[in-house]
Amino acid sequence: MNSNRFAAIGAFLGGLAVMLGAFGAHAIKDQVSAADLEIWNIGIRYHLVHAVALMVLAMNDNEGKYRTVYWLWIAGILIFGCSLYALALSHIKTLGAITPIGGLCLIIGWLLLGFKLWKMDSTSE
Repeated sequence: MNSNRFAAIGAFLGGLAVMLGAFGAHAIKDQVSAADLEIWNIGIRYHLVHAVALMVLAMNDNEGKYRTVYWLWIAGILIFGCSLYALALSHIKTLGAITPIGGLCLIIGWLLLGFKLWKMDSTSE
């Protein structure tokens, strides 16, 4: 898959984040507790930030150097975000045990990106 496809996935995930944010703000805000709505909003925040980061990085990656980062961020968005959305709606507390796996994917993606950028900079000196 080329970088344009990853940029498109980032755009689609960004649109989904906005839709889910609107759903939280309008459709469920009166059906869930304030604590559950905060859980929902944390999922939205991380989802949207990483969707935009994915799109921007992919749009600037002509050589496909960051594919592993893309996949980590996509997995992180899906695992982290979806587990929080499901937790907020279902109150199944065991879903909270899945959330850190998604968070770890997001963290590893950022660290890998940092190492790759650091390595690129040190090779140009």
